[in-house]
Amino acid sequence: MTIDIPGYKPGTYVLDAAHSEVGFEVRHMMMSKVRGHFDVKDATIVLPENPLDAKVDATVDAASLNTKDEGRDQHLRSADFFDVEQFPTISFTSTGVRQEGGDFYVDGDLTIRGVTKPVTFSLEFGGFGTDPWGNYKGGATAETKINREDFGLTWNAALETGGVLVGKDVKITLDIQGTLQA
Repeated sequence: MTIDIPGYKPGTYVLDAAHSEVGFEVRHMMMSKVRGHFDVKDATIVLPENPLDAKVDATVDAASLNTKDEGRDQHLRSADFFDVEQFPTISFTSTGVRQEGGDFYVDGDLTIRGVTKPVTFSLEFGGFGTDPWGNYKGGATAETKINREDFGLTWNAALETGGVLVGKDVKITLDIQGTLQA
């Protein structure tokens, strides 16, 4: 099967940290969403001739968590949630890439707080091209949803009106750009 991705160039792409981020959103008080992001520490994406044979390894700095509220961020970094002192990174290693119709998916192992679970990201290629400095770049966005409690992130507080303070489902969005290595 031939997969046509305009501008696709096989090779090893390394993270362009200035143009990459891991975002998340979770329900707060059962009524609104809190959004935040992590800085991607490093990532390597190996794109062979067949894109379905691609491999991804990425690491996120857990302490880089930012929700625009320092008090909340400190609580999220604590042992109640990410316990960044004991678990300083979050990692993802792909186990396969597949295409279903016109859609692409990346399966892999996500490790948060020392717990590894399989996840599937839906993948959208952003494109490939040369920047003004002659570097060949590739970009993509990937999304998944996890149950945070599956990864040991179980802290919560009951609300007087019913429900809980923090939702279980967390949407994760990866916006990644990489540079092709010579």
